Amino acid sequence: MTEPTSWRVPRWLPVAKITGGLALLLLALALADGDRAQLGLGVAACAGLAVWAVRDLLAPVRLRADDTGLTVVTGFARRTLLPWDRIEAVRVDTRPRLGLRTETLEVDTGDSLHVLTKTDLGVAPEDVLPLLRRR
Repeated sequence: MTEPTSWRVPRWLPVAKITGGLALLLLALALADGDRAQLGLGVAACAGLAVWAVRDLLAPVRLRADDTGLTVVTGFARRTLLPWDRIEAVRVDTRPRLGLRTETLEVDTGDSLHVLTKTDLGVAPEDVLPLLRRR
């Protein structure tokens, strides 16, 4: 029996999202000058970042590996267990995008594809892959 291993959103990320949302709201308040549409956009941006931060607080561990399989976060904050025998492939997908290299960890069950980024894992997907393949 091996020890469970988990990967989580970096602890500073929800704080950064909330701070960014509040900064956008303050900026909208300062620049709106009576323009309700501009103020509404600032409120919407703040609310969106707040909801995104709440997801990070409710489900900070996005991937967990143990002897039974992988537990991944699906939807907003639901956890789904993927038994090892249902997992067809685990791979890192690398693509160029906007002049940058984007890496994602893909967990393929045949019926569903779960995609995790460096932001979800707290480490590069290529660092997670060898640990999952050893199980």
